[in-house]
Amino acid sequence: MRKRYFFWCWLSLLMGGSSYGQTMEELREQIVQVLHNKSATVGVAIQILPSKDTLMIHSKLRVPMQSVYKFHVALAVLHQVDLGVLSLQKRINISEAKVKDYRHLYSPLCRKYLQGTTLTLAEVLSYAVAQSDNLACDILFELVGGPKAVQTYIHQLGIKEVAILHTEKDMQANWQRQFENWTTASAANRLLALFFENKKHLLSKESHGFLWRTMKATDTGKTSLRGMLPKQVVLAHKTGHSGKNAAGLTGAVNDIGVLFFSASSYAYISVFVSNSKESDTTNEKIIASIAKLTYDYLKKQ
Repeated sequence: MRKRYFFWCWLSLLMGGSSYGQTMEELREQIVQVLHNKSATVGVAIQILPSKDTLMIHSKLRVPMQSVYKFHVALAVLHQVDLGVLSLQKRINISEAKVKDYRHLYSPLCRKYLQGTTLTLAEVLSYAVAQSDNLACDILFELVGGPKAVQTYIHQLGIKEVAILHTEKDMQANWQRQFENWTTASAANRLLALFFENKKHLLSKESHGFLWRTMKATDTGKTSLRGMLPKQVVLAHKTGHSGKNAAGLTGAVNDIGVLFFSASSYAYISVFVSNSKESDTTNEKIIASIAKLTYDYLKKQ
């Protein structure tokens, strides 16, 4: 009997199974079921911490970022803050003409300040990241030297699988341009990890804390990563959405973030739904389902 007990223990370890938890392969199978029969291309990257177990599905495909790249822009801006080139207290004048120029795009800032306003850089960053404001994003681009300057900064961090070529205004003016602002799910996850772990002092303590609080306060994507999670779950994330073209095709519905079960158990998760013929509800449910399955995996570990 004793020998049989040790045999089964050995076999369980050999197969990577556990009577107390769930395997990554089981999680993969569940996610594959979510994606089954969906008329969309979906890139998924998940890394579980502290084990560093990873799950990748189409994670090296180039996918349009849409507003996810506002996370990249924020990193570049805060790097300039840390260098002393910019300050979070810098006052930025936003003219009435500028507001009128962006009123046709998604911009809570434009809706609130019809005659223009003056905001601090911290406020503009908050609009861009937490509210995914397009005018705020393009103001940030202007401050750091344009899209290619942001791309250069991200490449210098070692994240090469990303292209940032167009501002929000230019991207939204031409459907095809969103595909030129691309990343991979794997690269997005690595950038999340680089930011959250703040290795090599990517950002100062103050800048890191500011962006972390801002991403936790994200007000978009309530039916994406956040959609099926318990209300108390901590999630810091950034969304992206293209809307549909005349043919009913959705270019991108995305959400990337850091999802917590506890202070010591969390996951980096990036989900990009692109070229989808599904409804907005279905696209967002894909992301929400993957997040919920990931959370349940963390809970079982």
